[in-house]
This record gives sequence, C-alpha cells and structure tokens, in this order.
Amino acid sequence: MGLLRLAVALGIGAGVVVVDVVTKSWALHRLASGPVHVAWRLDFDLSLNSGSAFSLFTGQTVLITGVAVVLVAMLLVMVWRAASFGRAAIVGLIMGGALGNLGDRLFRDEHGSVVDFIAFHFWPTFNVADSCIVVGCGLLVVSLLRTGSPR
Repeated sequence: MGLLRLAVALGIGAGVVVVDVVTKSWALHRLASGPVHVAWRLDFDLSLNSGSAFSLFTGQTVLITGVAVVLVAMLLVMVWRAASFGRAAIVGLIMGGALGNLGDRLFRDEHGSVVDFIAFHFWPTFNVADSCIVVGCGLLVVSLLRTGSPR
C-alpha cells in the first residue's frame, strides 16, 4: 500500500510541477512587457521573490533551498505513512508546490528567486506552487482534524 500511496502523491506532485513550470514560463515571457489586468483586483504582474512566503528571509536562497529539500524528504515519509490515498494526494499537492518553487531556485536563471505573478494587491504576489502549498496545508489540517493525527 505504501508504494501505491507514493505513486498517487508523486503523480499529483508531478502534475503540480508541470502546471507551475508552464505558468511561470508564460509569466516570464508574457509579463516582461508589463502586467495584465484580469478582473476586479486580480492582475498578472511579474515579480521575483528571493525570499520565502511573504518575502521572509529575502536573499537567503541557500537556507531556503536547504529547508525545502528537508521538507520534501519529510513529505515523502508522510506519504509512505499516510492513512489513506486521500491524505497521500493532499501531501502530493504540498510536495508538488515545494518542488515547483525549489526548481525555480535551482534551475531558473533568476539568481535563486521564485517567479511570482498572481497579484491581488491586498495580498503578496504568488504563483501556482504557492497556491498548491497553501490549499494542501489547509486540506491536511482538515483531514487531520477529521480523522486524527498521522501515524
């Protein structure tokens, strides 16, 4: 069962990474000439974040990268020990987001920065990976509250 849960999580994580890479590539090319207004207070506006969430630890790319690698390893253990396929899928969502942003830091030519482009202007600019991490963490909390703590 551990291998099946791992396959579910890795499949979802890979899907998140693909969508994240495609949308960030689009943002880098399309938004280089300026922001695009979508609706209400939503704009697509390119920004590069060398920090973590909410631009904390700005410029600390090595530290953030190390923490992300440890986090992904811990998430893999959580998947292996997940109580259900649903929980494995949720952890896969978080892991995909972490890997999407880690990929930016390691492989994009943005000096260790993450590409952000979704801007509501009353909240820090974010990306698909960030959204998956936040939604996944929220779902994980709900899952744990409904079924008890992880093994």
